[in-house]
Amino acid sequence: MRKEYLRHRARVCLLVAAAVLASPAAVLAEPTAETIAVNVDQAKLVKLPGKVATIVVGNPLIADVTLQPGGMVVVTGKGYGATNFIALDRGGEVLVDRQIQVEGPSDRLVTVYRGVERESYSCMPICQRRVTLGDSDNYFNTTMGQAGALSNSAAGNAAGAAKTN
Repeated sequence: MRKEYLRHRARVCLLVAAAVLASPAAVLAEPTAETIAVNVDQAKLVKLPGKVATIVVGNPLIADVTLQPGGMVVVTGKGYGATNFIALDRGGEVLVDRQIQVEGPSDRLVTVYRGVERESYSCMPICQRRVTLGDSDNYFNTTMGQAGALSNSAAGNAAGAAKTN
C-alpha cells in the first residue's frame, strides 16, 4: 500500500513539473534570441534598422539604450533585472520591441559581509574595491567619493598641462 502511494505521488509530481515546464510563463522566462543579455556596468552594441528615430526604455534604472548613427544602439546595464526597449520610426511605427536582461558582474567578485554591512571587491588578478549595487551606504559613498576626487584631480591636471603647452 505504501509503495503504491509513493508511486502515485511521484507520478503526480512529474505531471505537475511537466505542466509547469510546458506553460507559457515558463517559455517566457527563458532568454530567447530576441533577448539582449548584458552585464551590469557594461555596454553592448546592437544593430537595428536604419529608420529608428525614437527609443523608449521600459525601466531606465535597469538599462540605458542610446541611439547611434547608422541604426546602432548602445545597451548599458545599470541595475539587475529585466526590462525592454521599443524602437520607433518617425511616424511612430514600432520597428523593434526587445527584452533586455541585465545580469551580475562577470569579473571575479568577492563580497565581504561585516554584519549587515556589505563591500564588494573585483579580484582580477588582485582584489580592488568595486562599487556594486547592494553595497552598504558608507562603503558605496566612500568609494565613489574617492573615485570622484581622483577623476577631478586627473581632469584638473590635464587642463593645467594643456595651458602650459
